[in-house]
Formats: sequence, C-alpha cells, structure tokens
Amino acid sequence: MKNLFLLFIAIIFLSSCSPYQDVLKNDDIAAKYSFADSLYKQGKYKKSLKLWEQIEPLYRGRPQAERVSFLYADSYYQIGDYYLSGYQFERFTKAFPESTKREEAAFKSAKSYYKRSPRYDLDQGDTFVATEKLQNFINAYPDSERLTDANEMAQELRDKIEYKAYKIAKGYNKIGASRGTFPNAIKAFDNFLQDYPGSKYREDALFWKFDSAYQLGLGSVQRLKEERLQAAKNAYLVLEKYFPQGKYAEEAAERLEIINRELQDS
Repeated sequence: MKNLFLLFIAIIFLSSCSPYQDVLKNDDIAAKYSFADSLYKQGKYKKSLKLWEQIEPLYRGRPQAERVSFLYADSYYQIGDYYLSGYQFERFTKAFPESTKREEAAFKSAKSYYKRSPRYDLDQGDTFVATEKLQNFINAYPDSERLTDANEMAQELRDKIEYKAYKIAKGYNKIGASRGTFPNAIKAFDNFLQDYPGSKYREDALFWKFDSAYQLGLGSVQRLKEERLQAAKNAYLVLEKYFPQGKYAEEAAERLEIINRELQDS
C-alpha cells in the first residue's frame, strides 16, 4: 500500500509538471510567451525565467520585445541574481529609451549593482560601480519618487568606502609597534583626511594620526626623535583646533605632556 501511495504521488507530480515541460520543449514561441507571462504573474520567477531565456532573442524587433525584455530582466531581479539583472536592465534602458518602464529599469539596474556591493573589508570594485550607477540615476531622474531610496543607497555605499579607507589607516596604526608601519599610518590618515574632509570619522582619523606620530617619535633613534616629536605635537594642535572638547581630549593631552617632557630633555 505504501508503494502504491508513493507511485500515486509521483504520477500526480509528474502530471502537474508536464504542461511546463511540454511548453519548454515546444517550438511555439507564442505558447512560451503566454506560459512565461502566467508563471511570472504567479511569482514563479525561476520557471518563467527559463522560458524568457528561450524567447527573448526571438522577440527582438517585434511589438512584444519591450515587455519580454523587461520581464526577462525583472525575473533575474526577483530571484536575486543581481549580476544578470543589473546587466539586463541596463540593456533594456539602452534598447528602449522611450519606454514608460525606463525609469523603473534604470533604478532596478542601479539597485542590482548596490546589492552586489560586498562587506567593507573586501574589494570594493563593485561598490564604486554601484555608487556611479546610483548617481547616474539621481542625475537622470531628479524628480523620481525613487530618489530618496537612491540617495540613501548611494550614501550607504559612500560611507562604506570611507570606512574601509579609515580602517586601512587604523590597521597600520594597530600593527605599528611590531611591524614599523607608523609612517604608513600617518600617510594613510593624511590621504583619508584629504579625500574625505567631511567624514564622520574625521575626529578619529586626526587622533589616530596624532597617536601614530606620537608613537613613531617616542620609538625613534635620538637623531630623529626631536623632529618626529615636533611633528606629533603639530598633529596634536590640529586635533585640538577642530575638536578641543572631543572624545579624545583627555587622552591626547596626556600624550602631549609626555611629548613636551621628551622635547625638553632632548
């Protein structure tokens, strides 16, 4: 009885799949279009995608080409294949510049690139591309109802890029004593402060640049010590100028006292 029940279930399953398999293997593109459209409307994007893949090239130049191309791209988008959805939506905007769906396609293309952006500690090539795509959308559709979302995504990506640059510099500071990377840290913080003058990490960057210069000076041979401690003192003065009551004020002041004592003794 158990085997008969399983056989019965298998027959039902196979019979329920057969219409889709029949259409998939059929050469009738109109039937494929109709079935793909039905599956898409039901939210069965993976199944519809297989049909769109077959017929999208065949509908180019036909009246239905615009709709097929959009749904083809959107099916990739809906299943989370953002590499192909970004590409296909971008193709759509170029192929159908007068389409009423062009703005939506441009937004979803940019958002696809945004979705591809990795966490901050990985290579940020995709993040730079996504930022550019979102900015292109913002420039092209300044009155779009999607503008707020686009701006928020673009800002999130810019923050990620800033944070990565800050963490690289901070990393040089962290291993400075054991690896001798305090000069690298100072240079990296200088580049960060120049590239991101309005960054929310500005105070942190100024302090850790000062800390890097301070530790470099204290650990230097005598002939370089005075010059480097003076450079550290200058770094402190910049921090104190912009953040006199900042979160690092007490810690920085304590280090300044040590610098001044060392300078007096040198």
